[in-house]
Amino acid sequence: MDIEFILINGIVIACIYGLIAVAVSITWSSLGLLNLGYGFIFAFAGYGAYVTSRSLSEYPPVVLAAGVLVGAVGGVIICALIFIPLHEKPNFTVRGMVGTLAISLIGSQGLLWWFGPRNKALPEIFGRWQVEIGGTVLTSDKIGIVVCSIVMLILIVRWMRSSRRGLEIRAMMMNPHAASIVGIGIRKTGFYVMGITGAMTGLAAVLLSQTYYISPFSGITPLIKGVSIALLGGLGSVRGAVIASVILGFAESLTSTVLGGQYVLITQFLIIIAILMIRPRGIAGILDVAREQ
Repeated sequence: MDIEFILINGIVIACIYGLIAVAVSITWSSLGLLNLGYGFIFAFAGYGAYVTSRSLSEYPPVVLAAGVLVGAVGGVIICALIFIPLHEKPNFTVRGMVGTLAISLIGSQGLLWWFGPRNKALPEIFGRWQVEIGGTVLTSDKIGIVVCSIVMLILIVRWMRSSRRGLEIRAMMMNPHAASIVGIGIRKTGFYVMGITGAMTGLAAVLLSQTYYISPFSGITPLIKGVSIALLGGLGSVRGAVIASVILGFAESLTSTVLGGQYVLITQFLIIIAILMIRPRGIAGILDVAREQ
């Protein structure tokens, strides 16, 4: 068994799906919305990067920026169509979940109608170089995925700690009701939350496209894994989502190497069920106060 290969793949998987899991956790803890529309945002951003590479430029930073920007736009669209109309309405949690799922399904069908069923490929963003460290070969795409994911998370954390809007989002994550009492506009801040988390999902789409093709329904699996990681970490806990992404990333890498890719989801859900039976609030219940409703 190649331990180094499993570890490297586990880190790469954790970085990609961790972005979506953190996005799910931020949205839930700040807005009380379990956004199942990230599947559509994922595919929407991937096609946005694809169109940019075909019609504007294949320059890697341009393609990356296009995916992030289109992902942010997708998040803002879902906020305008679902969060704003349904906020403060009865059964908002259930209505929001159903509404975002509907957006995801309808949007994916729209992408299928517009772009057709054939898979699309993005240009190689990170090139084909590689480095060898201690006998382990690291390819450019794996290094690029890890670096881009970490940089994205660092920038978002720094922005949330230093900017006014970021501090408002943090206040909403800690106590949405108290934040509204002190004058923080939940609906207005919701656009920032959905824009930022959409941008994270857009980056994940471009990064994953270096391994898989873009298709209208390519966001379904990342959505399932992102929500699963968020649940395992403790829904609403950002640090818990990071820890859970590492655990499930290594589990997926080990399972696909030893048993095969068809057993990945089975083993992941078995791990999730086992941990939640012991810790119903997830593995980070003692680290963060996750939103409960």
